[in-house]
Amino acid sequence: MTFVVQPRSPLLEKAAAAGLPVLPCRMRSELGLLAALRLAVAMRRRKCRLVHFHDAHAAAVGGIAAALARVPLRVISRRVDFPLGRNFLSRRKYTRAADAVIAISQGVKRVLVEGGVEAERVEVVPSGIDFSVYDQELPRDYLRREFHFSEGDYLVGIVAQLEDHKGHRYLIEAARLLMQRTRKVKIIIVGEGSLRLELTRQADQLEVKDLVYFMGYRTDIPRILASLDLFVLSSHLEGLGSSLLDAMACGLPVVATRTGGIPEVVHHEKTGLLVPAKNPEALAEAILTLYHDRRLAGRLAEEGRRQVRDKFSAEATAARTIEVYRKLAAQKGLRLETGGGCHPAL
Repeated sequence: MTFVVQPRSPLLEKAAAAGLPVLPCRMRSELGLLAALRLAVAMRRRKCRLVHFHDAHAAAVGGIAAALARVPLRVISRRVDFPLGRNFLSRRKYTRAADAVIAISQGVKRVLVEGGVEAERVEVVPSGIDFSVYDQELPRDYLRREFHFSEGDYLVGIVAQLEDHKGHRYLIEAARLLMQRTRKVKIIIVGEGSLRLELTRQADQLEVKDLVYFMGYRTDIPRILASLDLFVLSSHLEGLGSSLLDAMACGLPVVATRTGGIPEVVHHEKTGLLVPAKNPEALAEAILTLYHDRRLAGRLAEEGRRQVRDKFSAEATAARTIEVYRKLAAQKGLRLETGGGCHPAL
């Protein structure tokens, strides 16, 4: 198996550090013909029999390479529940360039089918996480010491890129409503993105900047999660919500929106609370419910942690992905041996 990655990328560094075989390849655009030719040569040399594209960009370049190298098995993953692009090239990646599509949730599968992908070609394999980091003892006062929060402050956190589909604007509007009921609830926003300036300005205009903390990009997510009292995800588009998996594995109660694949992770009033998307009032009320009812919050957190560990492990994801490979190979009358795959990813 070989990972095809962008040069000098974080993924290249992680794969190399883990001792995994990597092939750096600069893919500047989806029409990178030179990169496709180089990949095709590499695939032929390695006698590649299966290629797995991990996003649409990789599928564009890698798909050309796989066709030139006559790779018999081609798979593409889809993690987001955005509608497929209307142009021919965007749809072709999922309808013609791949033999099978792996969707991370039933919500993503619905979007793919609505976009013209045949349902029988879409396999659902939920994302999984490594639970080992949450099995160790993590400090519960990590954020309180860093920001000098008081003992009575209730820390509500979100870990997500600062982009429109994550719905931060509705969470900040909810903060204004929360402030009218209590000033003990603090909103911790972890992540960077194109909306950083706009969201900071919104918090200032709504006069909640003393309650909303922008922490930017952080590498200490497990420690941050362990310091929170509640996790929230305010997205109005979401493939599955991998940050929810981390939060629930850490033992946090969660409030999330009823959109995309989120209801496949959070079951309302069983493993968390679900609210309509783009609804600051409902978001604020759900947060207040768990702020006031710590017994309910504890029950939801415990059941959430149990279910996530049962259903969303990294090992389960790997096993189900391999099942997709073998099923596809059997359909084509091929024998799939380990070690013969290429994974273009950006």
